[in-house]
Amino acid sequence: MFMRRSKFKHVFGKPARKDACYEDIRITKSSWDARFCAVNPKYLAIITEAAGGGAFLVLPIEKVGRVERDAPLVAGHKAAVLDIQWCPHSDDLIASASEDTTVKVWHIPEGGLEPGVNLTVPVADLVAHQRRVGLVAWHPTAEHCLLSAGADNMLFIWNVATEEPLVEIMLPDMVLSVSFNYNGSRLVTTCKDRHTRVLNPRTGEVLLEGICHQGSKPQQAVYLKDDRIFTTGFSPMSERQYALWKGTDFTEPLHIQELDTSNGVMFPFYDPDTNLMYLCGKGDSTIRYFEITDEEPYVHFINMLTSSDPQRGMGWMPKRGLDVNQCEIARFYKLHTKGLCEVIPFTVPRKSELFQDDLYPDTIGDTPPLTVDEWMAGKDADPILISLKDGYVPKTRSKPKSRLIKSHIAGESDQPTQPKHTPSTRQSASAAKTTGGQHSTPSKPEPRQRLSTGGVAASRHTSHGEQMNSNGTGPAVIDPEVVQQLVDDMRKMKIIIKGHERRIKHMEEQAKLLEGGTAADNP
Repeated sequence: MFMRRSKFKHVFGKPARKDACYEDIRITKSSWDARFCAVNPKYLAIITEAAGGGAFLVLPIEKVGRVERDAPLVAGHKAAVLDIQWCPHSDDLIASASEDTTVKVWHIPEGGLEPGVNLTVPVADLVAHQRRVGLVAWHPTAEHCLLSAGADNMLFIWNVATEEPLVEIMLPDMVLSVSFNYNGSRLVTTCKDRHTRVLNPRTGEVLLEGICHQGSKPQQAVYLKDDRIFTTGFSPMSERQYALWKGTDFTEPLHIQELDTSNGVMFPFYDPDTNLMYLCGKGDSTIRYFEITDEEPYVHFINMLTSSDPQRGMGWMPKRGLDVNQCEIARFYKLHTKGLCEVIPFTVPRKSELFQDDLYPDTIGDTPPLTVDEWMAGKDADPILISLKDGYVPKTRSKPKSRLIKSHIAGESDQPTQPKHTPSTRQSASAAKTTGGQHSTPSKPEPRQRLSTGGVAASRHTSHGEQMNSNGTGPAVIDPEVVQQLVDDMRKMKIIIKGHERRIKHMEEQAKLLEGGTAADNP
């Protein structure tokens, strides 16, 4: 009998020692079907229990061990936080969705939150949903482009820099999962009505619709790099299933397989570099992993990691945060029910100490190829790839000057700008036609700083990065990298300064309220 060959046949996962994990975390007890954990090469974020509002914990990735009871939190929501996602183009930006109907975007200071001080003021406050918001997802190639989905059956795509909804899509039922394809030109959703839909995210047009799993329990869907779609769900007899579909046809699966009769939702984690798929069921104590190929039966089971402790949530490290020296191809952050975040690396055993280029093809980096305006205008681009041969080293952003959009530069007025009322697109997914008009957006209590999304033209800086002619008469050569470095440094400094100004203003207002209360008590 022919035995299929695979370089991932011997992949294994081994939990890290307890002193390399994170302990004493007040992990959320929410019943919402979400991962509750997000991670990038710099920070680990975990949704926590919070009295009187919603909060999540942010820790530097290297700060393992016991978490202090008074550790600072990101605590600006008025109700429980349901989902968090790090921006793929900036390791300091994180989006959060909440039961308070809002989506907020936060800038984490370099090195993490200040000890003893909660972060309560976001850099962007996105208000449009009428009911709780359960999902957020960043666009894979457009800078500062964020998707949110709520229990009001609405799906919004935002320009985070201007806090404006660009696209509004009305769906027949609540969205349970969303996934962009590799270049962000398509979007697949699963809803409570059991339907899986492929949408044009710029217009909301339904391109494909079908029922992938007959069971009524929550389903998940994720796009593969080649535009095939992988789904998880339940059979009519409540047996858990996974299936692989063509991206153009939901009538017949390429492959479908029943697993077991557990009740937990299976979250798929997909690695486009290796075509490995990891399935982590909520409440399970196992992680199954598969290789997806072009050969039947297309989805090939490799192995499973089993432990004695069920998982409450799960985080997934981007490829650029892995240890290539140890042949690490995946790393999970498993949330236990008892306050432990366990680190689980998956490695391929290799004897050679050389870089394993077959395990590490060029992978997705943190530089966005498009602005949100370019993407909305119809332009598509694949993610910009980086090599991991020398290990991932984050670099200061160097953006092409052609990618400039709204920018706050020195000398700009500090007066709040009036929000623009540009027409957005609302689409009824059931009818697949535009209904027109912009969704009414509740007024915000105060203006927020908008994220800077670019630099200024290099011609504005002629005193740096220049070389003089030999006779000293004037500049001869301008080093664009030096100029762009200065521009990026200025932009980052302005964001930090404005953030501190808002915090100072917030504390001054609290002090005035306290002084007023004291005066009233002691006339």
